[in-house]
Amino acid sequence: MDEDESSHCSTIDCKPEVEEAADEDELEKDDPEECFTEGTMPRGGNSPMPAVTGAALACVRRCPCLVVDITQGRGKMWWNFRRTCFAIAFEDIYIEQRRVIKIILEYADQVFTYVFIVEMLLKWVAYGYKTYFTNAWCWLDFLIVDVSLISLTANILGYSELGPIKSLRTLRALRPLRALSRFEGMRVVVNALVGAIPSIFNVLLVCLIFWLIFSIMGVNLFAGKFYRCINVTSEEIFNVSIVNNKTECLALGLETNETRWFNLKVNYDNVGMGYLSLLQVATFKGWMDIMYAAVDSREIESQPVYEDNLYMYLYFVIFIIFGSFFTLNLFIGVIIDNFNQQKAKIRGQDLFMTEEQKKYYNAMKKLGSKKPQKPIPRPENFIQGLAFDLISKQFFDIFIMVLIILNMVTMMVETDDQSAEKEDILYKINLVFITVFTGECALKLFALRQYFFTVGWNIFDFVVVILSIVGILLADIIEKYFVSPTLFRVIRLARIGRVLRLIRGAKGIRTLLFALMMSLPALFNIGLLLFLIMFIFSIFGMSNFGYVQKMAGIDDMFNFETFGNSIICLFMITTSAGWDGLLLPIMSSGPPDCDPYLENPGSDVRGNCGSPAVGIVFFCSYIIMSFLVVVNMYIAIILENFNVATEESADPLCEDDFDMFYETWEKFDPDATQFVDYSRLSEFCDTLQDPLRIPKPNTIKLITMDLPMVPGDKIHCLDILLALTAEVLGESEEMDALKTSMEEKFMANNPSKVAYEPITTTLRRKQEEVAASIIQRAYRKHLLKRSVKHASFKFREKTDKTKDDEEPPEKVGMIAEKMNTLFGSQAVKEPKETQPRVGPVEVMSEVVLHSAPSSFPEPTVPASDLRESVV
Repeated sequence: MDEDESSHCSTIDCKPEVEEAADEDELEKDDPEECFTEGTMPRGGNSPMPAVTGAALACVRRCPCLVVDITQGRGKMWWNFRRTCFAIAFEDIYIEQRRVIKIILEYADQVFTYVFIVEMLLKWVAYGYKTYFTNAWCWLDFLIVDVSLISLTANILGYSELGPIKSLRTLRALRPLRALSRFEGMRVVVNALVGAIPSIFNVLLVCLIFWLIFSIMGVNLFAGKFYRCINVTSEEIFNVSIVNNKTECLALGLETNETRWFNLKVNYDNVGMGYLSLLQVATFKGWMDIMYAAVDSREIESQPVYEDNLYMYLYFVIFIIFGSFFTLNLFIGVIIDNFNQQKAKIRGQDLFMTEEQKKYYNAMKKLGSKKPQKPIPRPENFIQGLAFDLISKQFFDIFIMVLIILNMVTMMVETDDQSAEKEDILYKINLVFITVFTGECALKLFALRQYFFTVGWNIFDFVVVILSIVGILLADIIEKYFVSPTLFRVIRLARIGRVLRLIRGAKGIRTLLFALMMSLPALFNIGLLLFLIMFIFSIFGMSNFGYVQKMAGIDDMFNFETFGNSIICLFMITTSAGWDGLLLPIMSSGPPDCDPYLENPGSDVRGNCGSPAVGIVFFCSYIIMSFLVVVNMYIAIILENFNVATEESADPLCEDDFDMFYETWEKFDPDATQFVDYSRLSEFCDTLQDPLRIPKPNTIKLITMDLPMVPGDKIHCLDILLALTAEVLGESEEMDALKTSMEEKFMANNPSKVAYEPITTTLRRKQEEVAASIIQRAYRKHLLKRSVKHASFKFREKTDKTKDDEEPPEKVGMIAEKMNTLFGSQAVKEPKETQPRVGPVEVMSEVVLHSAPSSFPEPTVPASDLRESVV
């Protein structure tokens, strides 16, 4: 089984090679495993059930396996899961007033429970007990289905109102955990968290031990000292001159019935409450009230006095420095360190690369993901061509970006109390900008024709222009029923990112944006996990704190009455904001803080009190999971990707360099053939921008690169880019193997290159040309010697100084034919001249040299076209 293959319920851990080999041997068997593991006792027997094999059992088990695979593959079970989660979310405190919805939800709950039970049974038959119960994700599904089954059985038998059954129904909030086994993105995040659990527990242990010291100190210093005498009506603290201690407070209460000896909900009366107080101090929520109570404290049963215990400020300062700044930030360090360890395990090959090899490898990864695109053709119409040339210039883009920034500046000067004159001026300026941007869009439409909508940025510009025009025409209606039309113009600011890569000085901004883009997939997965946690805790909150009285932080908006309000509260707690105010009403467990017998309209539930123990566990666990772990995962991901982006920006070659290469390539290869003529190579390399540019004169440099050439004297863009990359990074023997493996991957992304095998290289072509030149010079020298001999013989012959038995130097060939000595007797003698003609000797030759192999047809040149003459 492959390492990245999913198991039946979720993913499985990577196995050693020995176990993988054993699994492969098992998969070769035609029959599936036995349903019952070894030693399983069948009903009615005292001996292990014998193994049952055969075609019948195989068929019985393959059918459920097929059903499970189809339902999971097509997402039917995932769809059922989502519907049951939504059904749970509707069960708020107002469900009793919606009888129809309640009945529908009850039947839906039964249907979903039956469906999940059938799914579990099918998996038992399909995969076998051994496979099912040895997988953690399947165990999670099993426990959640059991909770639903017990709750369903209790409803059928009429025991749904029992306390234990109600508590068990609360566990239905765990149903969303089934999403972990079905959504790949969350499984990845959870697997990373599972790997970090030991380190996280170590940090928690350090915090508990370190905080224990401060908790014990707090108990010794402040136990029983946070009591004060307050006015029941105004909740103001009586001055010490009026009430000095508990006795006087109770006596005053007997007289006026308006006083109360009150203790703060969060205090240091025991070590457990001390931990809760320290958590509020460490998260900086509600800690000021705790600190003021500690500083004002006197003796037990004494009324507090303003800053009577002034030195207690040091207690909180020391704890914040060491208990908050130090220990809580250990979570970030542990999570980042765990991510680095996971990365080292997954990408172990990086550990065996040198720094130079890593640079080359990163460059190859960027290079391999790109290929040349066919550029938009220039229109044949003269006016359209001029418009096309204008919008294609870099200056045009920068000019538009400047106008966008100026438009943003005009929107920034808008104020709420601006005068009518200022508003009129800004309105006219805005009209000018809208006119300019509309003209730009129209100009691009005119020049690019139908190709305008093939570019994503052009579509974005078109939509923004349309929205801006609609915003001007229907400004009053849009502002009344929707949003301000100014927002339509603000989104145009996103176009600035389009020109950042053209500005060399914006390298730091590009690095940050690149890190953000790299982080988006991981941040999305973490966001899904955070939403899942919020969903589960919101269901718990609705079940336990829906009827808590509205005081302190709980009001009409922030409460646990409905699913939406619960999500808002939990999102606020995720930022660690205001969770102390939400906890205070839940800490009220009885009179006079709350009424346990209060009737809630539309519900059978009585009372508006909370549960201090459940509330403390609820809030502390959620803060640890969300604020200290999941939110810190965002920081870890962003830091990791920022480091990667910084390293890549420090590389000699970055993503923008390859983009610039292909933008330049489009000008030399308008048909996107991925090839360029060898004759244009020098100009192309000179047109590139640094660091890939090779300025003229570059002929010798390009020859030494030894670029492969295909028939027709053409060179592939990938070969050029590889050579330029190697030129920038430097060549070394250790990179040859890496280069070969990377080129194989490039072949898959560039299939057009595979069909053309190189027949020569630039270096070989130059060597052939040099060899041909040497041969030509030698042959011309040889011809010169022959022509001199023939000229001498001809001169002597014409002056009658030749001997009778002297033969011409050559009787075969063009020279002999010109000298009328072809084949001796067949030669036609020219009439003798009395005066010898002496002139310069000129050797004319035409030699056709072909450096290409036999794939080219050999030239057929008539002999009459080859001239050798001596004048």
